[in-house]
Order: sequence, then structure tokens, then C-alpha cells
Amino acid sequence: MSHKIEAVKIVSNFLEASMVPDPERAATYMAADVQITFTGGRAMPDTATITAFNGNRYAWVKKALGHFDWTEHPDYTVVYSNGTLYGEWPDGRPFAGNRYLDRFEVRNGKITRMDVWNDSAEWILEPTLNRSE
Repeated sequence: MSHKIEAVKIVSNFLEASMVPDPERAATYMAADVQITFTGGRAMPDTATITAFNGNRYAWVKKALGHFDWTEHPDYTVVYSNGTLYGEWPDGRPFAGNRYLDRFEVRNGKITRMDVWNDSAEWILEPTLNRSE
């Protein structure tokens, strides 16, 4: 299996486990020293912290996966996952169409870096941007 196909499968499996959410299974796709940075530059030490963060920000949230793109480097593969978030805010308002972009670095069969961007902060500050209301 090529490095890019393997890397996309690792990222896809990680995202699937994350959406359950199953932080223990999600962690199996990550290196022990993974670097995770969420929106706003928030460092996350592990998948359990991601689940807790999302649990405080949303009543529930899922990803509508879009495309996976990748680029090869000599010792790792970068995988981009884009799509939209949908779910419910803590006050019960639904949302959908919230754009996200995740960037992963995969080395030796494990995710070693994850960077996350989405529209949530903007939508929290300005609820009229959420077109699903």
C-alpha cells in the first residue's frame, strides 16, 4: 500500500473514532508525542482533551467529511480533511454547514501532528452567520 493511501486511511479511521466519540480508539492512530493544535492556537495533549473540549463547546457535533488531499514529504505524508460540522450548540440551537479544515502529518503509520480550523468561534460570536437557524 502506498504511503498516501495508508496515511489517508489512518486519518479517516481517526476521524471516524473521534466522531463516535471514542477517544481511546482515536488515540490508537496517534503517536505518543503527537502535537495537537485546535482553533485559537489551543494545544491539546491527547484525544480525551479534544473530546472534553468539544463536550464543552457543543451539545454534540459531527463532521460531514468532504475531500481528503495529501502531499508526500521525504519522511511523512500531510493529509488534509475538509468538510463541514453539524450538530447542536449547548443551548439547543442546531447548526450545519460550519466549515472545517484539519491538517495531519502521518509518520510511520501514526498521526504525529494535527491542526484544526473551523468556523465555530465566528459563529459563536455572530450567530447570524449560522445559516441553518
